[in-house]
Amino acid sequence: MAEEGDNDDKTEDASQRKLDRAIEQGDVVKSMEVSTFFLLGATLIMVAFMSGPAARNLATPFTVLLGQAEQFSLDGAMLKQLAWASAKVFALTVLIPALVLALAVIAGNMIQHRLVFSAESLKPKLSKVSPIAGFKRLFGLDAWVNFIKGLTKLTAVAAAIGAVLWPLRDRLDTMVAADVVALMPMMQDLTVKMLIVVVIIMALIAGADYLWQRQRWLTRQKMTKQEVKDEYKETEGNPEVKAKIKQLRSQRSRKRMMSNVPKATVVITNPTHYAVALQYDEGMAAPLCVAKGVDQIALKIREVATAAEVPIVENPPLARALHAAIDIDEVIPEEHFRAVAEVIGFVMRMRKGKR
Repeated sequence: MAEEGDNDDKTEDASQRKLDRAIEQGDVVKSMEVSTFFLLGATLIMVAFMSGPAARNLATPFTVLLGQAEQFSLDGAMLKQLAWASAKVFALTVLIPALVLALAVIAGNMIQHRLVFSAESLKPKLSKVSPIAGFKRLFGLDAWVNFIKGLTKLTAVAAAIGAVLWPLRDRLDTMVAADVVALMPMMQDLTVKMLIVVVIIMALIAGADYLWQRQRWLTRQKMTKQEVKDEYKETEGNPEVKAKIKQLRSQRSRKRMMSNVPKATVVITNPTHYAVALQYDEGMAAPLCVAKGVDQIALKIREVATAAEVPIVENPPLARALHAAIDIDEVIPEEHFRAVAEVIGFVMRMRKGKR
């Protein structure tokens, strides 16, 4: 019951990280019907194009051996030579088809997923020996699907083979008494026809089964909301920690900015919401913004400027425009040169008047 509850909680689609981790652990999309399709396809190719030459390669030496048996001596050297020749014929006619079939099975697996080496599936798990888990495997959804799939394959393949053999029903009795050499091409032709029909049926079954297995795999990989949160914390970092770091960086940046306010030539204000501190010295191409802020930060800039005896000029339109147009350590835009020049000129004249 707990396991069913856990599955009900898995409502979120798996992330790419979760899917990659499952593949690394050997949990992949795998349809046995796709492998069977490749195996039958390779068998069809071999029967259609390789069975004739292979049969001739296998029959020729033995025909010569049996037809001219009296000419061969049975000493050790001759037996060794015959054994070596038989081994070569066997290797060419049996081992090569076996290698082709093995490659077909490997290709059937590799086309479904990338090559994975994992010992995770070899580890002992309690679910493999649990009676409850075994009962679910026997009578669960996958078991019923496999039963229906097997019944469908058996029915379709039997019907296909019957459809191929039915037109030849009147010739079957004559085929039994026919010469083996004359019967071989006919048997090859029938086998190829039956394999073609079977391969076509298996292609449809394999395609449907792969889509089903992939959907089941994606369902198994689903995550709970808590798993999504935990993975986000692992990959992106804890949001609370990130917010704290951002706050600390903002505080340090604000302290550095406030330390530059006493160097300013003038602070232009709104007068309560905006404050922009500008620095201008002889030789500078344009005034430089050394601090800016709104509300509480603006109030703090005015307090530091007052303590450092930096002139404060109220010009709401210019303060809002400069605050929106420039960032700290940037020179003012060209369109504000005239307005800022008037303010700085006023400050310079005011300082001269004081002196």
